[in-house]
Amino acid sequence: MPTTPASAADVSPNGAAEPIMLELVDESGTTIGTAEKLSAHLPPGRLHRAFSVFLFDSSGRLLLQQRAEGKYHSPGVWSNTCCGHPYPGEAPFAAAARRTAEELGVSPSLLCEAGTVRYNHPDPASGLVEQEFNHLFVGLVQAPPQPDPEEVGGTAFVSAEELARLHAERPFSAWFMTVLDAARPAIRELTGESAGW
Repeated sequence: MPTTPASAADVSPNGAAEPIMLELVDESGTTIGTAEKLSAHLPPGRLHRAFSVFLFDSSGRLLLQQRAEGKYHSPGVWSNTCCGHPYPGEAPFAAAARRTAEELGVSPSLLCEAGTVRYNHPDPASGLVEQEFNHLFVGLVQAPPQPDPEEVGGTAFVSAEELARLHAERPFSAWFMTVLDAARPAIRELTGESAGW
């Protein structure tokens, strides 16, 4: 897995894992503190900053990822290209680009802000809760994904029609439709009306 200065900070000099910290925010998205990642997702959940990325190929197909089976939260389900949490003090745009490279081995050829969305989604399978102030990004990808198997179980490029079929047949993350619907105006601007998004 690629290591960045930000992710290297998760291991202390003696080799012990240090807790991953998230940025807690208020309803307007203003930072009000930090919390350990797992504790922020325990019921009822604590509102924290997150990001979601939607990358498309030159044909207007969305790159989906299947979350790895080993993930503690929502393992094995399908979701958008990449999602995660900025480190405290890290800009959401920088975090989105960093995690896309770490998880999928690609750098977007274009990445644009697409607004924010706030939601509260319990995950019935894990019992965890997503209380998130989510920064949305849309962009283009030209290189084939080279996913980190510890993070990603599979990938697929899908059209809007193919996504509708896949969504009806397979499990998706609890937050997927919320972030997709919130990002649709920017997605349509990026891909054009003919792509059907």
